[in-house]
Amino acid sequence: MSEEKKHYMTLEGKQKLENELEQLKTEKRKEVVERIKIARSFGDLSENSEYDAAKDEQAFVEARIVQLEKMIRDAVIIEENKAAGDVVSIGKSVKFLELPDGDEETYKIVGSAEADPFEGKISNDSPMAKSLLGKKVGEQVSVQTPGGEISVRIIEVK
Repeated sequence: MSEEKKHYMTLEGKQKLENELEQLKTEKRKEVVERIKIARSFGDLSENSEYDAAKDEQAFVEARIVQLEKMIRDAVIIEENKAAGDVVSIGKSVKFLELPDGDEETYKIVGSAEADPFEGKISNDSPMAKSLLGKKVGEQVSVQTPGGEISVRIIEVK
């Protein structure tokens, strides 16, 4: 039997998942059931696109509920400031310079459930985060990215 995957997240991230789960169970399920009822009233189900769409949405909602329940059950809450202040760890923001051009970037390393690169949050499973985790301010790190290998120097961890 395979080991369960742990889902690292902040307390805030877990709360967001719990809120989404509650909304799906209490509101979305009822909406979809109502859509199915209405679509059934149109008659012949074999050529009823509204019915097919509603059933597809129901399958999606139920799958998402199962996924959220598993993520919440297997959640590992990231404790702020658990590691030393200058060591990159999950839950911390890391600022680094890309070498040699000197572009500065900052990312917060979070669990995959909370990752959102557009908000500056990257998954602990990403190549960038995996390369940075456990490193300290001042260290130069090579990162294998889909676009090729890059080097960065860590300038701040908070």
